[in-house]
Formats: sequence, structure tokens, C-alpha cells
Amino acid sequence: MSLRCPSCRQDSDYQIRWIRRTKKSSLPSHADVDDRARFKNARDYMIRVDDIVACPKCRKRIEITSKSVVLL
Repeated sequence: MSLRCPSCRQDSDYQIRWIRRTKKSSLPSHADVDDRARFKNARDYMIRVDDIVACPKCRKRIEITSKSVVLL
């Protein structure tokens, strides 16, 4: 991801880590009606792990404010 440091105005590329959450293949046998409804609407998604990165020049912290969850 390419970001610009707000203090020194330097553009840099940063490695941002993500965790992928996947929908289970099937429900457990003891699931009730509410569980079945939630399972029907569930989807795969990714969660961003890194919310703050450091500028390589001035070492100030840069907060990533874009969306932290991406639906797949």
C-alpha cells in the first residue's frame, strides 16, 4: 500500500498484513433456527491486522484510516 507521511510528506510503500476469515463448509448438527439464518447470510472476509505503520524517514506513526474489513 502506498501512503504519504503527514509530517515529512514522503511517499512510501508499506507491507500491510491481512487475516482471511472463511465461511465454514457446514453447520453443526445442533444448530437452531437463528444459527441457520446467520449461516445463510455469512460470507468470506478479510480483516486488516496493521492499523499503524512507521515512516522510514522521520519514524513518525501513520494511522491507516481506510476500511479495515473487506468482503470477498
